[in-house]
Amino acid sequence: MKRMNLGTSDLSVPEIGLGCMRMAGMTKNDARAMIDKSMDLGIDFFDHADIYGKGESEKAFASAIEPSLREKMILQSKCGIRDGFFDFSREHIISSVEGSLKRLNTEYLDVLLLHRPDALMEPEEVAEAFTKLENDGKVRHFGVSNHNPMQTELLQETVDQELIVNQVQLSLMQTVMIDHGLNVNMENSSAVNRDGEIIEYSRLNNISLQAWSPFQHGMIEGAFVGNSDFPEINEKLQQVASRYGVTDSAIAIAWILRHPAGIQPIVGTMNKQRLEDIAKASEVKLTREEWYELYRAAGNDLP
Repeated sequence: MKRMNLGTSDLSVPEIGLGCMRMAGMTKNDARAMIDKSMDLGIDFFDHADIYGKGESEKAFASAIEPSLREKMILQSKCGIRDGFFDFSREHIISSVEGSLKRLNTEYLDVLLLHRPDALMEPEEVAEAFTKLENDGKVRHFGVSNHNPMQTELLQETVDQELIVNQVQLSLMQTVMIDHGLNVNMENSSAVNRDGEIIEYSRLNNISLQAWSPFQHGMIEGAFVGNSDFPEINEKLQQVASRYGVTDSAIAIAWILRHPAGIQPIVGTMNKQRLEDIAKASEVKLTREEWYELYRAAGNDLP
């Protein structure tokens, strides 16, 4: 498994991370087997959030590991989503982190992300929360999720810590971050700038992007890989996969890894064999032609 640094930090992470949202409800043995497989594959980066399974995902993860294993892992969690609203208040950020630390049975998070933008955010409150969490040794690095460049800029102007990550949705069937960059000065729907140039902003400011739901179409509609509703992209995935001797899922991840922004896909499978298959994406570097073939097969037209 190849590795990369997150943002401007010296935090070395695998170029594929494991999302633990679906760990809630797993038995201790099954969760431990999944974690062990991930570690064996070189995927020692585990992505959490306080809302995953209403906290049960973090508990299931912690119950499955020995305390001695913690220092061999990189743990990331997210906060800010509450029942019916978003909350970046100082009190909520701090209490959310303390809750995650308790559920994960750890003294610190390697990375904390603000999960979704809070329209009522007061940057000074966020700054106070970040500084306290850092000074108390409870969080080592900070970032955001689903934020546009100006929201990130507003925060970065106020907080003392470097924001090293922005976790956003990206897959072969969810490419709005890429589409408008290929349809400049055009009137078609793909030319609409829906995010404020997240990719370009992140590259200019050395912020690492993480891709959530890399196998999903739409927001929560389901997986496109192996889905008969998407014959063209699946046929092309199979064709390219056969060239490299890997699975279609590995090629879907390799497509994200091929982007020069250095995007880290966060995969959420809780199937050991599928994770092993996906991890082989780290060994594949698609050609420029293959990357565009897949992009077009996903239903995108080039100008």
